[in-house]
Amino acid sequence: MEAETMTKAKYLDQPSERITGCEAIVRSLIAEGVDILYGYPGGAIMPVYDELYKYRNEIHHVLTRHEQGAAHAAQGFARISGRVGVAMATSGPGATNLITGIADAQIDSTPLVCITGQVPSHLLGSDAFQETDIVGISTPVTKWNHQVTKASEIPEVLAKAFYIAKSGRPGPVLIDITKDAQFGELDFKYEKCTGVRSYIPVPKINTESVKAAAELINAAKKPMIVWGQGVILGEAEAELKAVIEKADIPAAWTIMGASALPTSHPLNIGMVGMHGNYAPNKLTNECDVLIAIGMRFDDRVTGDLSTYAKQAKVIHFEIDPAEINKNVYADVAVLGNSKDSLAQLLPLLNENSHDSWHQEFKDLYAIEFEKVIKNDIHPTKEGLTMGEVLNEINIQSEGNAAIVSDVGQHQMIACRYSKFNKTKSNITSGGLGTMGFALPAAIGAKMAAPNREVVAIIGDGGYQMNIQELGTIFQQKAAVKIVVLNNEFLGMVRQWQQLFFDKRYASTEMTNPNFVAIAEGYYIKARKVVKREELAEAVKEMIESKESYFLEVCVEKEDNVFPMIPSGASVSDVRLS
Repeated sequence: MEAETMTKAKYLDQPSERITGCEAIVRSLIAEGVDILYGYPGGAIMPVYDELYKYRNEIHHVLTRHEQGAAHAAQGFARISGRVGVAMATSGPGATNLITGIADAQIDSTPLVCITGQVPSHLLGSDAFQETDIVGISTPVTKWNHQVTKASEIPEVLAKAFYIAKSGRPGPVLIDITKDAQFGELDFKYEKCTGVRSYIPVPKINTESVKAAAELINAAKKPMIVWGQGVILGEAEAELKAVIEKADIPAAWTIMGASALPTSHPLNIGMVGMHGNYAPNKLTNECDVLIAIGMRFDDRVTGDLSTYAKQAKVIHFEIDPAEINKNVYADVAVLGNSKDSLAQLLPLLNENSHDSWHQEFKDLYAIEFEKVIKNDIHPTKEGLTMGEVLNEINIQSEGNAAIVSDVGQHQMIACRYSKFNKTKSNITSGGLGTMGFALPAAIGAKMAAPNREVVAIIGDGGYQMNIQELGTIFQQKAAVKIVVLNNEFLGMVRQWQQLFFDKRYASTEMTNPNFVAIAEGYYIKARKVVKREELAEAVKEMIESKESYFLEVCVEKEDNVFPMIPSGASVSDVRLS
């Protein structure tokens, strides 16, 4: 039977068959349900690409313009779909170019399987052409990695790779495969991995810990929840909603947790962190019970740890034991998948109401609205603001768009002001803060969810880091909507220079090219907006477009993002100006 007509079922749990290692790689991917992968060919991975050509009706390979773009596209695919993203590259520089995306996936718990080619095994360690020790290089930024030197290892190693990447707390896995292993033969039989000795991806839930958590919550007068991406990864959105509604608990989110609960929900009190909302930041240090769900107490959330929530009893729901007591001591730790943990918690909670406590959040929100929000989304100044651009996107997309943001001021504005009706709608680089993330990640997100509107929000600095991926958008006909908020600065760095370095704008002002002409060079419809009266119609045209669209909006050059907690300060010291 021709390779193109084989079905996925044939490669899974079937009698063994004598094939080459490179064909085993492709069949293993298909057996794992992979139908899209991102990569860039080269000498050490060329045998696999030759097999991909034969199986092109079963796996769609997306040729990115840079290997970093392949890793970020795989991340975007994984984040919006919940599936494992797959990226592929050759040895040497191809492999090392994946590292930024792999590191980003590691700290943001994104499931990736990255496959790299390697020089033949007899040349390992000889400084052969395009040889790098990618296993050694990637060890600190992968959940697991492995080098394959024999064809017979391929099925078992790839099955293990997919299991480890997706199970428990997800993360990236790198498999490095020597060229002779690709050419070698094996008796191929593929079986999915269902467990690895000594690896316990999901800890068993301690029912006594759940009871202790419920007792603290039931007795609380000022409870507060902060949830993170663990809710989304654990598919615990419904359980979170049920818990906060039954116990009437105000709930805030980290940027990685955004969209797990609709923005419009009355108990959604906004974002915590350095540029989070005023009320949840301030009242973190006034709550009596702080319930952390699927978040890791990152320094951007906690500020000065010596002053963080010292008055509160802390309950930490977490799947990864390494996160317990790492940054913040937990009075009660509940290990396990958030969906299961919250499901066990729910029947133990009392129906409650905390009206006076909610009023404190409303009062502080009113202050933030008057001093910050109103001026961001309904400005009186002549120049356009980033906030009003996001507000217009909310209006035109009706809160149904997936927002893929890069890193910088625009990222904080996108997280603060985007309206989310659906989960898995906020895709951004959180822990690593990778400029250049958004454009390729938006490609992956759109290809994983072609029926969803995907809008990339990017600054003029980060946009130029992976601008070459416009070529991928054009070739793949991916209907990504790209919004560049152009303030002609590396805006976040400039803000810090203004506030903390006496306005010494060292190497942050950008002299930018004609972005519209560049987009049009890739046959992408493009438009530039400089006046407020042009904005609504331009955003409407972009959202209604059935094809990719580039929109440049020239915004105020020296606008700052507030609220802001200065680095190393207490969350109580959040500034409104």
